Amino acid sequence: MPTTNSAPSAWLTQEAFDRLQAELTHLSGAGRADIVSKIEQARQEGDLKENGGYHAAKDEQGKIEARIRQLSEMLRNARVGEAPADDGVVEQGMLVVATIAGDKTTFLLGSREVGAGDLEVFSDRSALGAAIIGHKVGDKLSYLAPNGRDIAVEIISAKPYES
Repeated sequence: MPTTNSAPSAWLTQEAFDRLQAELTHLSGAGRADIVSKIEQARQEGDLKENGGYHAAKDEQGKIEARIRQLSEMLRNARVGEAPADDGVVEQGMLVVATIAGDKTTFLLGSREVGAGDLEVFSDRSALGAAIIGHKVGDKLSYLAPNGRDIAVEIISAKPYES
């Protein structure tokens, strides 16, 4: 489901896309209705300055609205279930095995929203993800970590992720 706008796309499995779409539907409908009801009930309790229930409900409303915006943007720009080519080139949707600073690490390059169980997930916008995307098996490179350290990486394998 690529779009024509310039926002970067996130790679999601069909399962993750469906789960996030259901969450968005719930939050946009029943979730909003519930919080509006809570706010109205708390409002009826009197003085809003000292009404903890009212302020908690308003905070919850803000979190719900932020999540709705986040999900809407992510789903609008998602690349769904498009398995990348099994050509050894690192891209979103790949299960990558790499030696990072001397330690062998296996991770998914994609969106954390995929929900890959115990598997570590790195976004293509993370420092590591941005450094390795487009590289291929056998490539040795380094990237500048957020802490300012130069980290050595060797790509051992890159295969399409299967949930």
